[in-house]
Amino acid sequence: MFIHIGGDIVVKSKDVIAILGVNQLEFQNDELPVFENSSEHHQLVKITSNKFKSIIITPDKIYYSPISSLTLKKRAFLYRKDNILSE
Repeated sequence: MFIHIGGDIVVKSKDVIAILGVNQLEFQNDELPVFENSSEHHQLVKITSNKFKSIIITPDKIYYSPISSLTLKKRAFLYRKDNILSE
């Protein structure tokens, strides 16, 4: 299944490693947090020019999303629940 993470971007739910809320991280809101060695291994994708609310980490990309981490986690849970019920 797929999770809509903002804009016109969707990711496979099985590819999501982590969904982090920006309120869980300490940094200035006008600065993007940079993960150690992330630019070497991941493409950084800023979905919106406005303030972002969450960070989604996949094996090859790190997304900065305008959708809250709580909403994204609910979507991921619903997709997993539907997938389990359909099997």
